[in-house]
Formats: sequence, C-alpha cells, structure tokens
Amino acid sequence: MTDNPNLRQAALDYHEFPKPGKLEIRATKPLANGRDLSRAYSPGVAEACLEIKADATNAARYTARGNLVGVVSNGTAVLGLGNIGALASKPVMEGKAVLFKKFAGIDCFDVELDEPDPERLAEIVCALEPTFGAINLEDIKAPDCFTVERICRERMNIPVFHDDQHGTAIVVGAAAKNALHVAGKRFEDIKIVSTGGGAAGIACLNMLLKLGVKRENVWLCDIHGLVYEGRAEDMNPIKSEFAQATDLRTLDDVIPGADLFLGLSGPGVLTPEMVAKMAERPVIFALANPTPEILPDLAREVAPKAIIATGRSDFPNQVNNVLCFPFIFRGALDVGATTINDEMALACIDGIAALARASSSAEAAAAYKGEQLTFGPDYLIPKPFDPRLVGVVSSAVAKAAMETGVATRPLDDLAAYRQKLDSSVFKSALLMRPVFQSARAAPRKIVFAEGEDERVLRAAQAVLEETVERPIVIGRPEVIESRIERAGLSIRVGDDFEIVNPENDPRYRDYWGTYHEIMARRGVTPDLARAIMRTNTTAIGAVMVHRGEADSLICGTFGEYRWHLNYISQVLGTKSLRPQGALSMMILEDGPLFLADTHVHSRPSPQQLTDIAIGAARHVRRFGIEPKIAFCSQSQFGNQQGGSGERLREAIALLDETERDFCYEGEMNIDAALDPELRQRLFPGNRMEGAANVLVFAHADAASGVRNILKMKGGGLEVGPILMGMGNRAHIVTPSITARGLLNVSAIAGTPVAHYG
Repeated sequence: MTDNPNLRQAALDYHEFPKPGKLEIRATKPLANGRDLSRAYSPGVAEACLEIKADATNAARYTARGNLVGVVSNGTAVLGLGNIGALASKPVMEGKAVLFKKFAGIDCFDVELDEPDPERLAEIVCALEPTFGAINLEDIKAPDCFTVERICRERMNIPVFHDDQHGTAIVVGAAAKNALHVAGKRFEDIKIVSTGGGAAGIACLNMLLKLGVKRENVWLCDIHGLVYEGRAEDMNPIKSEFAQATDLRTLDDVIPGADLFLGLSGPGVLTPEMVAKMAERPVIFALANPTPEILPDLAREVAPKAIIATGRSDFPNQVNNVLCFPFIFRGALDVGATTINDEMALACIDGIAALARASSSAEAAAAYKGEQLTFGPDYLIPKPFDPRLVGVVSSAVAKAAMETGVATRPLDDLAAYRQKLDSSVFKSALLMRPVFQSARAAPRKIVFAEGEDERVLRAAQAVLEETVERPIVIGRPEVIESRIERAGLSIRVGDDFEIVNPENDPRYRDYWGTYHEIMARRGVTPDLARAIMRTNTTAIGAVMVHRGEADSLICGTFGEYRWHLNYISQVLGTKSLRPQGALSMMILEDGPLFLADTHVHSRPSPQQLTDIAIGAARHVRRFGIEPKIAFCSQSQFGNQQGGSGERLREAIALLDETERDFCYEGEMNIDAALDPELRQRLFPGNRMEGAANVLVFAHADAASGVRNILKMKGGGLEVGPILMGMGNRAHIVTPSITARGLLNVSAIAGTPVAHYG
C-alpha cells in the first residue's frame, strides 16, 4: 500500500498492461500439424496415461507434475491487508508463482479457495495431490494454518510447506546464525525475547530451538503481554508451549539482558529505552511491515553496535522469504521428496548463511549497485538476485532429502546436479564446461589490462576460484585495493594476484626498451615508447606476453576494439600470428549460434573469409560442437552478381581447393542458413544438413549488427569476442561485457596454445 498516487497507478498499470495478470501458460511441445495434435491429444496421449496407470512415478516422466507447485490460499491473512478473501488475494498468489519461476524455474498454478473452515480447506488441498508435485500454503490465518498444514502433511505424499511459517523461519535462522557469528555469541547461550504469537513468530522460535536455543531462554510476548503459565486470554496449544513460569508480565519486564529481539508484530513495539536494557551488542530483528518494531536509526542511537535486520528492502539485511522458498522447493522436487523435513530446512539455512559469508557475486552487485555487499553487520544474508542461491541451496536441500530417506528419485551425481542448476542461471555454464576443463589442464598467467575495473577484479577472483590460472592486473595498487574493499572481495594483492603499476614498476625500463625495439622502425622514438609504457595498459600487457611474463592478454572493457587491436598487432603480430577475425558465441534459447567476423575486418577479402571460416571451425570445436558454417549474404546461391556474394563465392572456391574437415555452404540468406527445409527448396542437394551454427558475414557491419540485435532483442548471451589467429595470446572484449563474461574469456585464454589458433 502507498499514499503516493503515482506509485499506486504504476502498480495497477503493471498488473493490467500489456495483458491482465502476471502469468500465462506456454506449450513445451510443438503443435504445428496433425501429427503433433495426434500425439499431444487423442490417440497418442493414451500411451502416456497407460504408463502412469501402470506406475505412478511415471507422472514425473510424462507430465509437468514433477516441476509443478500449487500456491494455495483462502485469503484470510494476506500480507498487511488481513482477511480480504480468496479472490482479492489472487494478485499475491500470481506474484508468488512468478517468483517461483524467476528464481528457480518452477511452474506454478495459483489456487484461491473460498473456504474459511480449516478442515474443509485441508480436504480440498489433499484432493489436489494428483495435480501437483508440491503444495505451497500461503496467507492462511493462524491458528487455522497449523490445522491445514498438519492435515495435509499427514495425508499427502508430496511436500506441503506453509511459507509464511517455515520460509520466514528459515531466513530468520540463516540471519540469526550469521548475526551471532558477527556478535561472537552462541545459540545455546543467548536469551531471546519475541513479539508476535502468530504463525510466523511461532515457527521462527521453533526453528531457533532446532538451532540450539534453550526453550527456557525464550520469552514470547503478544498484544496482551508475556505468554506465561496460567494465562487464559488469547491462548492456544501452540503458543502455550512457550509459556514461562514467572511473575513478569510485559515486554519491558523481560527485555533486560536479551541478546536477540525477534519482532513479528507491529510498529513501535520496541522502544529505544528497551533496547538500552538489552545485552551488549544486541541482535534486533524488527520484521514488521511496512513499519518495523523499531527503526534502525533509533535503535543505534542507544546501541551503536546493534546488529539489525528488518523486513524492508530500503534497510540492510532484509529478511525476505524469496531467499528460501524457490530453492527449497527446487531441491525437493528434483529428488521427488515426499515431504520437507527439519534436515532439509536446516540444510537450507546453512546454504543461505554460508553464501553470505562468501564473496558477493558480480550479478548481485550489479542488481544492487551502490550497496556494500561485504559480510558483516549490514550484510548477514545474501540478496535475492544472487544467482548462486539455486546451486548452493537447492543442492544442499536435495542432499539432505536423500540422506534422510524422503527422496523417491535420488540423484546419482550431486556435483553434476549442482552444475546443472548453475547452468540454469548462468546460461554459458554448460557450453563453457569443456573450455574450463581444458583451462584446468595447465596453469597459465592471464594479464588483465584494465585492472582497476570492478568487473575485472571480480573476474580475477572467479579465475582463482574456478581455474588454475594466476591473474595479473595492470593498475594503480591503491585504487585496486580500494575497489576490492568496496566490492567485498576476498582476493589480496600479492598473495592471490600480481599487480603491474604503470606509474611505478621496476620493470618499466625493460618494458619501454622492449616496445621501442619492436617499434623503432615504425616511427616510435624512445620518448614515445616511454610515454606509452606509462599510460597504455593494453600495450603494457602485450609487451608482458611478448616477454613471456604472461601467457595471454585480456583487454577492451573500455575503448574501441580496433584501437586495442592496433597495439596487439604491433607487439604480438608475426608472419604466422595475425588477427584473422573476431568470433562471438551467442547463447540463445534454442542453443548457441556463432558469428564472425564481428570486429577485425570491415570488408574481408576472399582469403580473409577463408581464414575466418577455418579459425571459426577450430574454435567452435573447443566447445564440443561440430561446426556447420554458412556464408551469409544478400545474394543466395549465385543469384546476384558482384557485391558481397562474389567475395563469398570466391572464399568457398578457395576452401574447396583443399579437403576440409568441417561443413560449409553458401552464399545464402540468414533464413536459409537457419531453416534446412527452406534451404533444401532453394538449393536441393546442398552440402549442409540441418541448421547452420556458424554464420560468416561479408561485412563486419552485418556481423556486428546481428550480434547486437540478438543481445538486445533476442535475449542472447555473448561469449567472446574470441580473437582468432593470434595463438590465444590476446583477446579483446567489448565495454558491455560482464564479470562472468570476462571469466569465460579468461577460460578461453587459459586453454593451452596447442588447442587454439
């Protein structure tokens, strides 16, 4: 809810346009002709039905059930809106389904049931078991939610998870684990005071007990004061479990000496005076929304060292259930878990907490630009957009499910499963796997020319974590150290990587002398060589490779491609090593597509086009892909004279002079290259089978234009550009590259020279 009319209208427009709601159903199989129809429905569908009738586990093979969650609510306790009814809750349930899909690739149906009676509601949910692989109960009031979940879990053989309870408890558990780590305290020693006797509050306390908190050290308060033995007002069996035998009656009475305040109640419940009575370095989880039990600034006025979390995104340490529910369901579904047990929940807590203590990811840093993502009092739990969550948390959950015997489809290889999860968010992971394996075969030194760029520093850390390469960065040490600190990275100068300081390096005399020796007969004076070796990091990196102090150079995070290429060609070019072209791999929804030459030759000659094709074939195979090269032009199989078609036909003729070990064809339009049926109609008996996976263009403008269109409008992810022809001694990236893109290029650069040209 908001008082700002502009924000309110923007939210309504988001839900209404371009089509109402936030969900749609998309088919995963083609339905283009009568043959498809006969398989999707009658008579072919009967075969799948009979297989499931014979063995119920086949439902996971032949239907979407194994990846389908039902988000079920009766709308009796919706966010901060209260009992608004089932229909009005639908936008929230649709939103929950969107989060499942976005963060974990899980399909959802939102199911809003107009049934206030908890036992009847549970009956309806139980009847839905054939439809879903798991049930997420949502926004059902307490204590009804306890009844619904208990009945469903007793009767259903699939996971049933009330996220308002257990999702909140898991994220609170992870935040508490790290908060106590920062404060130097232990679960078994702390005193907890909690406000809020609802479903989430009780679940959080139960989870903290499982983490080691002693029940006698838990003091629960609600709107009527302390929950104590003998109290009759607003009590239930769940709340009574935390009743204390005491004469104390109010929050103010029990707060002295508290190590952890857990608030899931309402605004202003915790006062600064109460905070002042808490233990040294108190942990305060003020989770009421939209206004917390105490604002962080007020708490810190009386307890400057307080460690604080809230439920709001505009303060550090937001306790957000999206850190949990997509990933615990992902792991549970993938092993066919029959329930989500305590061990799976604790594994989820451990995974979330450990991820916060690791270095933050580049993707999370980009999503939360300007925030300090370094483990400590203001960064206890990772951010929802950290793409590592699905791999770390879901694999931990799956492992716990298998170890506790609730997995009906146990995994044979947990490491491979985690790689698969990572590849679902890092689109390049699967295709890059053979390249990384080659890069690990032999250590190589990679020098990054623009070492002061945060993307480069994140890539350098990733290089150390994922390869055997040793990075070298060029830049000013004080700037690099400052940016490492700001980005929360764990790499350390000297210990993990080497710095070359252009302003003051003991090898400066050797570097400018080497550069002058190379360039003396091309107009470069000693003074100019000195100036270039002080200011031009690309030239410095190239000289290092020339001198054998590095094996490969990566540059281009800023500046124009050919400007960098000029210095690489000057220093590293030889009769046998010359830039042949730039190859980009575009990872699309239906697989990879390689494009060349995107940068090197504006208008390549027939011989250059031949070299581009040969180099592209060699590089494409490094990804475990058999190249099918199409020469693309406005002309189609000789139907236009002159122009680009003429040059491409000459290139094909040059290739034909020698037997080649790769498939190529042309010249043709792009649609003919990618559509085998169209190509067969235009040129029956052509030498290529199936769709081309490498497109070679006669103009860099065309190749670069297609590359950018695929990136910006086609959802393509680029790996590269790969500089062909330089013996893997240098690669020039583009300013739009990400830290993960730099990691991918460094893996390519880290492959032994024998594998690349």
